[in-house]
Amino acid sequence: MYLVCGEALFDVFSAPADAHSNRLTLEAVAGGSPFNVAIGLARLGAPVALLGGISTDHFGQRLRKVLENEGVDSSHLIEFDAPTTLAMVALSANGAPAYSFRGKGCADRLVEQSHLQSLGDDIRGIHFGSYSLVTPPVADALLSLLKDEQARRLISLDPNIRLNVEPDLERWRERVEAFAAHAHVIKVSDEDLALLYPGVAPESIAKRWLTERAEVVVLTRGSQGAELFSRRNGQFYAAANAVTVRDTVGAGDTFQAALLTYLHEHQLDTVQALAKVDSSELEQMLKFATAAAAITCSRRGPDLPHRYEID
Repeated sequence: MYLVCGEALFDVFSAPADAHSNRLTLEAVAGGSPFNVAIGLARLGAPVALLGGISTDHFGQRLRKVLENEGVDSSHLIEFDAPTTLAMVALSANGAPAYSFRGKGCADRLVEQSHLQSLGDDIRGIHFGSYSLVTPPVADALLSLLKDEQARRLISLDPNIRLNVEPDLERWRERVEAFAAHAHVIKVSDEDLALLYPGVAPESIAKRWLTERAEVVVLTRGSQGAELFSRRNGQFYAAANAVTVRDTVGAGDTFQAALLTYLHEHQLDTVQALAKVDSSELEQMLKFATAAAAITCSRRGPDLPHRYEID
């Protein structure tokens, strides 16, 4: 089982408005990067639990119900009498999302180290990502969990930078590097690396992370496809699948879920097995993740695919 750590929230989309109307139609969709990764793993057939803070309010209980309906283990959720984060999403003409968060003091940020329970042997891998890396106290609790578990379980990371949650780039750099130093699988977008390290070639960052604990670093480039850098097997590329893009919300989360699902399906979800992975398996994993992400791009919002939808 994978344990995905981080936020669960609602993405609130605005429908195109009539310029002459005083009404704005909103649609709230359950989301948050770690939440989406957990849903993606469940839909792709990998056992998964979500660890994070969740509100006792109507929105929080709705999030819990969605997780349970999707088959995500909710036993690691910690309830708080605090609001649920809302992410207001505006879409550009090409479907790229811009986020504005209403999250200060919300349940997903309130997890402390004392809330964490011991992990059983059924947890084979732990995934970290997004603004839970930087917002205290949850950020400190998760970093402590990472350091405690990195020698025993497969660790994966997707930074998923959100400057409108935490605008301090130095804080992001420090935390991303702290988590990357202990991660075995890292997936990062070229946009995130451009924010973290402006003017630095993203490939050089990926290769630098391979000199630490990482066995695999995947660099996603949107419509330009994805590159995989392996400590032992070199470099691989997969072109983006041709689709009509509805929007890109959740595409990176789908990609991450597909990477982890492939490792689970092929019994590569341990540090020892990943260290022995061969080139053909890495190429197939990259193609599988790219195909999964393309399906999400063809749909509105974070509508992640099921296993049977991917070739």
